[in-house]
Amino acid sequence: MSQYVGAIDQGTTSSRFIVFDKGGNIVSVAQKEHKQIYPKPGWVEHDPLEIMANTNEVIGAALARANLSATDLVAVGITNQRETTLLWDKKTGQPLCNALVWMDTRTDQLVQRFTKDGGQDRFRAKTGLPLATYFSGLKLLWILENVEGARAKAESGDALFGTIDSWMAWNLTGGTNGGIHLTDVTNASRTMLIDLATCDWDEEMLKHFNIPRACLPKIVPSSAVYGEIHTAPLRGTRLAGILGDQQAALVGQTCFSPGEAKNTYGTGSFMLMNTGTEPVQSKAGLLTTLAYQFGDEKPRYALEGAIAITGALVQWLRDNLKLFDVAPQIEPLAASVQDNGDVYIVPAFSGLYAPYWKDDARGVIAGLTRYATRAHLARAALESTAYQVRDVVEAMQADSGITLAALKTDGGMVANELLMQFQSDILDAPVVRPKMTETTALGAAYAAGLAVGYWANVDDLRANWGIDKTWEPKMTADVRDHHYKSWKKAVQRSFAWVD
Repeated sequence: MSQYVGAIDQGTTSSRFIVFDKGGNIVSVAQKEHKQIYPKPGWVEHDPLEIMANTNEVIGAALARANLSATDLVAVGITNQRETTLLWDKKTGQPLCNALVWMDTRTDQLVQRFTKDGGQDRFRAKTGLPLATYFSGLKLLWILENVEGARAKAESGDALFGTIDSWMAWNLTGGTNGGIHLTDVTNASRTMLIDLATCDWDEEMLKHFNIPRACLPKIVPSSAVYGEIHTAPLRGTRLAGILGDQQAALVGQTCFSPGEAKNTYGTGSFMLMNTGTEPVQSKAGLLTTLAYQFGDEKPRYALEGAIAITGALVQWLRDNLKLFDVAPQIEPLAASVQDNGDVYIVPAFSGLYAPYWKDDARGVIAGLTRYATRAHLARAALESTAYQVRDVVEAMQADSGITLAALKTDGGMVANELLMQFQSDILDAPVVRPKMTETTALGAAYAAGLAVGYWANVDDLRANWGIDKTWEPKMTADVRDHHYKSWKKAVQRSFAWVD
């Protein structure tokens, strides 16, 4: 008898497959990184064929490690890096170009083109999003305008658009032999092409961006049985859940009540607050987005603060500046000094996202003196993550009118206890790490399991959630205020770098 649920977690730097049991515990996991391709400054690409091959490889590896087969899984869910955009040939299954990654900034000219008439927020009331390089609709338009033959194929329906969830679902359910072309409401809400109120493609937005409807996937709930998987090693299993990665973490953290929020610390960091069945328009620089939709229930909405660079700054210090050999070494290095030595790093490598939305910002290191060492840089890098999260928390409180009681955290950086303590200090609020920190994959598993009745309802999921550790603030108010004031000064220095 089937006992487990599988989750494909396709992230910015790697693909994983995790098998969960009914208690939300990991039974088996396998992971593999894929290449980051940087053809020009600001351009970031992935090879979709490599991602699909790696995904199939980790599925096989995770099942083999636990001596499992497809028949042991009741269903499989997908969670994916959002906004990363591709267009592929329906007949051959070949991508027309590499995938444009969410942090790619090549659409900056398109952003300028559309902001000239009506400003950055001209589509915000309908889509919940400002005009920015981040979202997938403009990335698709760039492909249509710059890849030879792309528009003709898209208009005839011979080329299919999708974010990574659509690419995976199509390949898993048959590909060129009848693959299902779909995306869930959470990924669709990041395209700038849907009306938040209807959760459907919006004719007016398609017309504005000159996007042919023929290439677009069908929009489906986040939790529903979509079809059967046809590819080994999951052949015969049901595909039953899709959530963009940050919404998946919200579900994995069981934030099912309005006002509940989580922050995921990954390549970037993303804070989401459940706002219930009505979209809340942001006045403080946040995104209004779909949180999830389970089956026939009303969609749930969220406010989101998206930060482009957090964990990626640690990678940059490791790979580009060679400050340490492996990422975990940043914590003892940062802890070897008492404070940041008045050094602040604003990692605006691809502009600043929430709450600033400055495409023309670029990274700065401020406050350098001869006193500063690599340890101060390491500490400043960790602290920059916490400052950016506070920027988002303040915006979220302003929009929602809800004061944050505690911050639920997850993602790779929550293992860094120095960062978690500083986060609590700079927020002046408790920071909570759950027992299960792989909440993104867990959310995809929950969506799939709910669709097939493996879990009866969200109360079953809430029962699985438990606390591993809580950090309480220790910093004095005057030190907190000094640090945050200096941070805001450094952020100002990063603006308007690109002409």
